[in-house]
Amino acid sequence: MELSYLCILAACLLPIVAAGVAKWGTFTRPPSQGGYDNRNPRAWLAQQTGRRARANAAQANSFEALPLFIAAVLAAQQMQVAQSVIDGLALAFVALRVAYIWLYVADLATARTLAWSAALAVSVALLLAPLWA
Repeated sequence: MELSYLCILAACLLPIVAAGVAKWGTFTRPPSQGGYDNRNPRAWLAQQTGRRARANAAQANSFEALPLFIAAVLAAQQMQVAQSVIDGLALAFVALRVAYIWLYVADLATARTLAWSAALAVSVALLLAPLWA
């Protein structure tokens, strides 16, 4: 299996990680005391503030970043870009998205935007790789 395919799997799991960060530490309290409400999780998440709200926003953005990244990897494969180029860019994307989530939760907005922009650039680079690779 190609490393880039494992990166697709990792990227698909990142929103789940971000959701876990948003919910972390709330499972032992009942919903009436602010604990996680599994009967109405979206409403519970919508009421969160601070770190939890930022982690939930990172989750949503991670889902939004997936289609372009997945399509870019598959297109680069189909256009027979060198596998080492695809793998390197895919690894960079995952690393940048991990950094993005961490920076979002830590409330480091400028650095977060840079990580987001770089990850977007990686997806675009994958799509344009046949032109230069």
